[in-house]
Amino acid sequence: MPVLFIAIAGGGQLSVGQSYSTAASGTGTSSSDAGVEKPPNIIVMYSDDHTAQSIGAYREALNYGLKLDHTPTPNIDRMAEEGMRFDNAFVTNSICKPSRAVLLTGQHSHLNGVLTNLQSIDVDLETFPKLLQKAGYQTAMIGKWHLGTEPQGFDYYEVLYGQGPYYNPTMRTPEGDVDYQGHTTGIITDMALRWLRMDRDRDEPFMMIYNHKAPHREWLPGPALNDYQDRDLPEPSSLFYDYSGLTTAAHEQDMEIGEVGGSNMNWGRDLKVPLHPETGETNEGWNNLVKGNRLTDEQLERIKEAYAEDNKYLYENYEQMSEEERLRWRYQRYVKDYLRVIREVDDEVGRMMDYLKRENLLDNTVVIYAGDQGFFLGENGWFDKRWIYEESMRMPLIVHWPEGIAPESVNKQLVQNLDLAPTVLDLAGAEIPGQMQGRSLVPLLKGEEPADWRDAVYYHYYEGPELERGWHDVAKHYGVRTDRYTLAHFYTHDEWELFDLEEDPEQLQSVYGDPEYAEVQEELKQKIRELQQQYEVEDPER
Repeated sequence: MPVLFIAIAGGGQLSVGQSYSTAASGTGTSSSDAGVEKPPNIIVMYSDDHTAQSIGAYREALNYGLKLDHTPTPNIDRMAEEGMRFDNAFVTNSICKPSRAVLLTGQHSHLNGVLTNLQSIDVDLETFPKLLQKAGYQTAMIGKWHLGTEPQGFDYYEVLYGQGPYYNPTMRTPEGDVDYQGHTTGIITDMALRWLRMDRDRDEPFMMIYNHKAPHREWLPGPALNDYQDRDLPEPSSLFYDYSGLTTAAHEQDMEIGEVGGSNMNWGRDLKVPLHPETGETNEGWNNLVKGNRLTDEQLERIKEAYAEDNKYLYENYEQMSEEERLRWRYQRYVKDYLRVIREVDDEVGRMMDYLKRENLLDNTVVIYAGDQGFFLGENGWFDKRWIYEESMRMPLIVHWPEGIAPESVNKQLVQNLDLAPTVLDLAGAEIPGQMQGRSLVPLLKGEEPADWRDAVYYHYYEGPELERGWHDVAKHYGVRTDRYTLAHFYTHDEWELFDLEEDPEQLQSVYGDPEYAEVQEELKQKIRELQQQYEVEDPER
């Protein structure tokens, strides 16, 4: 049975020298061997906040952001080596719930109704899982759901509540809640493999969404807890940037690694520092982290031990440290934890791919790997996402399809998460409904270059500081990104930013209002108006 495996960020680890290489998998039976065209199986993996800067396959492809001196993602890198890497893949709205709603519906946020993390998806919306069900597919949803309402369009589901913890999760199922003990990243793969091995009908096509919670904040590693103990990691060049080239919105955000309070980085939850380094009092965030993950005594002791030496250094030296030294300490703690949970996700991707190889399914598998959005790894001194800036808006997207893609292929067309639903339907041979606003990527996968492919992508972030439960105080904005320029309108401030990505790939100095860019500026404003009309944006500044 051929398989479509869509992995949108996502760790079992292949042993040294082992590979799930398609050349080695050999004997899979394809639909053509049987003389009957059968639709592919589909696995969709959509994990949270896995940014392109943290994937080795993108290290030489990006001209901005953190440059790691190693790869934490050998399994995902191997997928890129054997398939196609998309270098210009972007989201429509860089935040968790909205991105997931776009994935399912193929519609922008203003049409699917999930504009911020405060909305839940309407159970009556038409989604690609529902359409595949109608087309005769078995469907399952495993891992992170995060869309509020009960999952629809699935014959079986086992999903986290909300964001879910890193340890000891409770999973929602059609039969009721199930409690697990262990690290969530591995548990999600265990559940996915159990369904594939035991519960699916092997004579019928299936679609399974397989979503990891990692690497969403607050990062709490499991198997990789002791990685990076003996080394410091590189810093992004803009770690100490003062936002002097940006508008008011950048100065008012609340997402800084170097600041405490608000929704900036937290000593206890984010940095695993049990005692406040100034007062010596217990950090409430630490207690919340322990309770939220329902840590056993053994788990808690292992976690404390992993951070103990660096925490001791912080306690003993904090008063003498400069603000720059304190920021650097916080950055190292944060980025190491982020990469630790990335390593665990990569291990699980390898474990899933290894299963497909053992079952002789890999040769007939389409694997699409991406993230639900990007993430700041210290660029501008920030963490989190939300912005139209490259670190946040760009999603990693890698497609592994031995029967349809030449190894080491690279695509540079402008694509979006908006395109994933129609792509899945197209590959499955199902009809793409007219209300879906994305385009199938299948022609690009085949190496075609459609003359009418888009020359710009539209972006809109709705969750501003005005919301009662808003996070990080990033101003609402919309804009457009072409192959060279980004234009953004922060409409609550009535301020614009324009970036020439060839001259300023880090996006540190807006050239909006510069006479040299006057013509470009007006052309991009016109492009925004055209895309808003195309996508039926009736009130762009609501």
